[in-house]
Amino acid sequence: MINQVTIEEFLQKAENLPVLDARAPKEYQAGHILQAQSFPIFTDEERAIVGTSYKQQGHDPAVLLGLDLFGPKMSEFVKEATRIAPDKEVLLHCWRGGMRSGAMAWLLSFAGFKIHLLQGGYKAYRHFIQEQFAKPWPIVVLSGFTGSGKTDILPYLQQHGQRTIDLEGLANHKGSAFGSIGMPAQPTTEHFENLLGSELLKLNAQQAVWFEDEGMTIGRIKMPHELFINMQQRPTIVIDVPKQLRVRKLAHEYCRTDQAILEASILKIKKRLGGLATQEALDAIATGDMEKMVEIALTYYDKAYHYQLKPKQQVLTLPLQTIDPEESAQQIITFAKTNNLI
Repeated sequence: MINQVTIEEFLQKAENLPVLDARAPKEYQAGHILQAQSFPIFTDEERAIVGTSYKQQGHDPAVLLGLDLFGPKMSEFVKEATRIAPDKEVLLHCWRGGMRSGAMAWLLSFAGFKIHLLQGGYKAYRHFIQEQFAKPWPIVVLSGFTGSGKTDILPYLQQHGQRTIDLEGLANHKGSAFGSIGMPAQPTTEHFENLLGSELLKLNAQQAVWFEDEGMTIGRIKMPHELFINMQQRPTIVIDVPKQLRVRKLAHEYCRTDQAILEASILKIKKRLGGLATQEALDAIATGDMEKMVEIALTYYDKAYHYQLKPKQQVLTLPLQTIDPEESAQQIITFAKTNNLI
């Protein structure tokens, strides 16, 4: 049995049913529905061969070639699907909801499966995710100089009943030349959007949500343009933490980092720092003087921070004399309520 479902129905059912992605492995790696597992009808090489055939010879020869490649693997597909879904009910999609998912749906249906086929395929999912970024989310932006501990504060805001989305956590990057240190590999921008859109789908659009302030890029990931513009227009709370506290915090974090990684991070901002300051920072790393290295790096990042604040339309500054994230979160919430932001 094959049942066509909308993206909304598909995602609702995905909470309880296995999701099979019939696209090629490279397509899956570039971005996928969060609940989906790769179940490719073709390998990357086979997909390229069929695609070339379609361009050079047309639809019918490409279909026959695809069937030649698909046929010998049918038994294994059924066995693997049965292992994944013993109850024989699955959700299935390909790129557009065309030949690949259609062929797999026919096979599994023939083998006794109940198939929920996504109308429009992964392309429909991507449109649905991107629609979330255009909504007027009531965002409150948490900003502050590098080393203020903004990311550390987010979980404590959540503990006090606030809704938060950790953009840097989704991006696997802390947003600076040092941002990849200790982080897993970044997802693609496409999959970052999938992760972010899925978080937005969990929210009530009438209640405030906290985002940490970010530039247009987080590492090599690009922020969704419409969401970024919304963030620029929403209230921004700037936590003003004394520089020495920030220096100590960052120095403590970086003292456990491999020297070569720190050197590479400094060299990424060499043009901004200038040759002399760059050499002083490298010398500080070599001698283990992390506080001096951090102070030099902050001359660049503090200037960049001021530049990042300029386009914002509503900025409120909250002086803090602590980098304790729980204490900071409590003060921030009180400040936000006083200013009618939440």
